[in-house]
Amino acid sequence: MATVDLNADMGESFGSWKMGDDESLLGIVTSANVACGFHAGDAVVMGRTCKAAAERGVCVGAHVSYRDLAGFGRNFVDVDPARLRDEVIYQLSALRGVAAVHGASVRYVKPHGALYNTIVHHEAQARAVVEAIVAVNSATDSDVAILGLPGALVLDLAEQQGVRALREAFADRAYNPDGTLVSRSQEGSVLHDPDEVAERVVKLVTQGVVTAIDGTEVSIQADSVCVHGDTPGAVAMATAAIVSLLPASSCGLSHETAAGRAGGGSRRTGRRRSASASASRPE
Repeated sequence: MATVDLNADMGESFGSWKMGDDESLLGIVTSANVACGFHAGDAVVMGRTCKAAAERGVCVGAHVSYRDLAGFGRNFVDVDPARLRDEVIYQLSALRGVAAVHGASVRYVKPHGALYNTIVHHEAQARAVVEAIVAVNSATDSDVAILGLPGALVLDLAEQQGVRALREAFADRAYNPDGTLVSRSQEGSVLHDPDEVAERVVKLVTQGVVTAIDGTEVSIQADSVCVHGDTPGAVAMATAAIVSLLPASSCGLSHETAAGRAGGGSRRTGRRRSASASASRPE
């Protein structure tokens, strides 16, 4: 039986400004990409999110970004690679410390926004991100992985440096025929219909393909599927995806567990979550 991890971007509130419904999403997803303060999030939000994730047995990842609070990390920054390396080390290390206080550990890095898309092809910045993870892993005897777009240069460089590379698909984003994401500046780049999202996730998990914006089929092998926490209706989309996967032979969630969570049932322990989630989830 094929299985898949479900992740969402979280901890993106800042001060009195609230973003997303983390509390509800943490009852659905198996991995949480926690903002580290550079595009969103702050010390209080990071701590609250890590604590809630630990209580639910949700895997924690560092959602690192360019230093771009005003633009929510969606602006390309032509930053010196050495500086980018240090800033990724800073963000990853900060979240590791906060997570440890709350009984969690950071298992992977998922770059955010413009950085995520840039290191699909920008060698200098991709190498800087990988070097940051290698440096932290070496200094702390850790095995932090990286989560990124299938075919991205950063994943190839990571594997060359001994960093585990995990591949991600998106439930709520439109794809170009080459497997890259449609720019958010283009109409139709973000999906909002829970039924459409659920159908896409089932097709991805059972057939390994998604339909591109031009109608062509794109082959994607993913270790994890993302629902963006800042997308309106994120909770409804994540719930619909789980419910639709229940009848599928490749569903990675048990009928008992997924149905209970989708219907507002009791929380799972970390042990039960681990047994039901993907064997390839970033742990």
